[in-house]
Parts: sequence; C-alpha cells; structure tokens
Amino acid sequence: MGIRDIIDGKKQWRAHVARVKALPPDYQIVYQEIQKYYFKVGPIDLQEGHLLPGLLGFFEEGAAAGRGVLELTGEDVAAFCDELIKDSRTYADIYQESVSAESGTAEK
Repeated sequence: MGIRDIIDGKKQWRAHVARVKALPPDYQIVYQEIQKYYFKVGPIDLQEGHLLPGLLGFFEEGAAAGRGVLELTGEDVAAFCDELIKDSRTYADIYQESVSAESGTAEK
C-alpha cells in the first residue's frame, strides 16, 4: 500500500463520516453503535468491503423516506447486525479457532 492509497483512503473515510453526520440524530446513534460493534467483532474484510457504505446508503434512503431507524433495523439491532455478517468470517471466528487449536494441542 503506497502513500497515495493511504491518502485516498483517508479522503474516502472523511466523505463517509460527513455522510453519517448528515443523517438524523437517531440514525447517527444507531449507525455509530453498529459501526463500533463491527469494528470489535465484525468481518475481517470490513475495511475493504462494502458493508458500512451499503448500510449508510440504506439508512440515507430510510431517512429520506421519513422512516424511523428502528423501522429499518427492527427492535433488535444486534440481530440485524448479525444477520448482515452471518456468512462472513469474523475476528470472533479467528479467536474461537485459536482457542480450539490451543485446547486441542493441550489435550495431546
């Protein structure tokens, strides 16, 4: 990754953050909580993927239509998040595999 890639990535991220800040307050809160969740346990390709920009577009469309954010996600936002990444490899998966490998090695 060259310096140009880093600069372009920062520009894209700043534009993304500006779009988030343009959402209604309730959408911003839910989006930021989802983002935090994904940064902790989310897919390992989160930075390269289209998950967050796609979610942001979904929220922008919902806000433009005058819908409440929980109308889009449902009352159980965690279940909504998990459904979006159900087929993705996550950091939690990697951790679980390492724990399983260590316990398997210890038994031998």
